[in-house]
Amino acid sequence: MKKRGILFVISSPSGGGKTTICQEILEELSELAYSISVTSRRPRPGERDGRDYFFVSEEEFDKKIERDEFAEWAQVHGHRYGTPRQFLEETLNYGRDIILDIDVQGALKIKERYKEACLIFLLPPSFEVLASRLKRRRTDDKTEVELRLRRAREELAFLKHYHHAVVNRDLSQTVEEIKSIITAEKTS
Repeated sequence: MKKRGILFVISSPSGGGKTTICQEILEELSELAYSISVTSRRPRPGERDGRDYFFVSEEEFDKKIERDEFAEWAQVHGHRYGTPRQFLEETLNYGRDIILDIDVQGALKIKERYKEACLIFLLPPSFEVLASRLKRRRTDDKTEVELRLRRAREELAFLKHYHHAVVNRDLSQTVEEIKSIITAEKTS
């Protein structure tokens, strides 16, 4: 009988680097599967459906909720995001490990449903660095950046629910730390 895969959840405040970190880890640990989230928001410049997210209408998102297609879903910054349940179940049952890039609301729901999940929180080196990263992205106006920074302070209260915390000061160092966590979890 195959050993069930491990679910690794990476969370951080908006602008904390979780998407970039996950992309780097996936390049280096090709045996990991990546769960692409479903979202009701419009694509940002350069994002592609099926690669970055599965972009759906509000109505289609509602239908997916009704059909119980999500392992978790949450409203974040005015848009809904969800993790496809069927992909998680099939991949984990096949014995393959998965990495998720989701917010704290989703991570806590995953932890409820998948007790064996490993939750990793990425911390910014400071709020000044986080604010700079959000402004540099140029995807949000000043009001949205302020909202995201307020939300980041609230999200830090959930840090106690995570198994690991990593400060994202340097991309390559952070990737190495998370790879070490993944390796340790797989061998324990």
